[in-house]
Amino acid sequence: MTTGTETDAPLTHARVLGIALPIVAMGMSTPLLGLVDTAIIGRLGDAALIGAVAVGALIFTFLFWAFGFLRMGTTGLTAQALGADDGEEIRASFGRAFLIAVIAGVLLLGLQYPLRELAFLLIQGSGTVEAHALTYFDIRMWSAPFTLTNYAVLGWLVGMQRTRLAMGLQIFLNSLNASLDALFVLSFGWGVQGIALGTVAAETTTALAGLGLIAMLLRQRGGRWNFSLIVNAAKIARTLSVNRDIMLRTLLLLAAFTFFTMEGARAGDVTLAANAILMQFVSFSAFFLDGFAFAAEALVGAAIGARSRTRFHETVRLTSLWSFLSSVLLCLGFFAVGGLWIDFLTTSIPVREVARDYLPWAALLPVISVACFQLDGIFIGATRSRDMRNAAFLSTASFFLFWWALLPFGNHGLWAALLAFNIARAVTLARPYPQLVRSVDART
Repeated sequence: MTTGTETDAPLTHARVLGIALPIVAMGMSTPLLGLVDTAIIGRLGDAALIGAVAVGALIFTFLFWAFGFLRMGTTGLTAQALGADDGEEIRASFGRAFLIAVIAGVLLLGLQYPLRELAFLLIQGSGTVEAHALTYFDIRMWSAPFTLTNYAVLGWLVGMQRTRLAMGLQIFLNSLNASLDALFVLSFGWGVQGIALGTVAAETTTALAGLGLIAMLLRQRGGRWNFSLIVNAAKIARTLSVNRDIMLRTLLLLAAFTFFTMEGARAGDVTLAANAILMQFVSFSAFFLDGFAFAAEALVGAAIGARSRTRFHETVRLTSLWSFLSSVLLCLGFFAVGGLWIDFLTTSIPVREVARDYLPWAALLPVISVACFQLDGIFIGATRSRDMRNAAFLSTASFFLFWWALLPFGNHGLWAALLAFNIARAVTLARPYPQLVRSVDART
């Protein structure tokens, strides 16, 4: 039985690609920004500056992506409301996410100094790296309310299957950010401060543009805001439950990636810089594969909201097929041109040599990681956040066990542990997947 309109048309390869490819383009622009930032700092020829940007950006990845539920939770809840053709809940799902974004952003600003002390207590770089990273942190923190608002906007647009608009906003954000970074660093000579200021200005501008875009879309859709529904106790409880579990899941996964960078920092500035460059490969492949995971989120959520078992299974099959094919192409591409990419990103000969030594690990990651990305998308669309949280506990614990066992192999062992971590993420989500399928079948 179906109750909405989003599952009436047959799901085809073209339909999946129509949703996924804008997200792929959007996702590719995000690591490209990281590449541009790294290349801009890399042109200065100082490994400590590359490391400082890597450390500073990592801290904000941890802080902000702890609130990644604003994107993921909003996508799943909005997609289900869309599938059920519930106009008031479509509005309310964004209203709740925006409210949480503003409150959380202000709290982060208020906690800026204790958070800074804690972050730099955990990440031990050289004195030069830490000094520059502190400057980056103090400036970048002012983007907090706007960055979190952008998460809520992006999640709502993906849940509404308006991925071209989401792509447009994200490309605008990254293009503006890259342009400002180049202006501030290469023209004005502001160094690390310029990178941070460019990000703050771009996040603020994009958040305001995103709010205006959503207001326009809702006016076109018709209807009205139901503020009592936004603050409905049962709805808030469900939103908080989903968001709490996704937040814990995100913190656990980010703990593993943070530890990865910490270990690189302890190995010295050159190894830290080499790992930072190779993580741009990892980010590029992750955001690329996220296109199909995002498509799975939106389409799975709509299928569940519409109570369509057939659409659910079609979504899983088609999005997984395209995701796997993309991962193979990424892997082959990294092996083919990875060395040239490294040379573009830095002029430092020692960093180039070390990065080439570890390139095969980064090149293998897309194929190794595709299953965990795809399962993430399916579980987010189904709002099965508890399963995601439990899987994150197990896979993060396994990462530290693998790291400990591989300590004698140094940085090679660290990269091997990262690959094993992504395999564990897939295995721990595959275990509850049959239960998810049974729950979908029972609803129809």
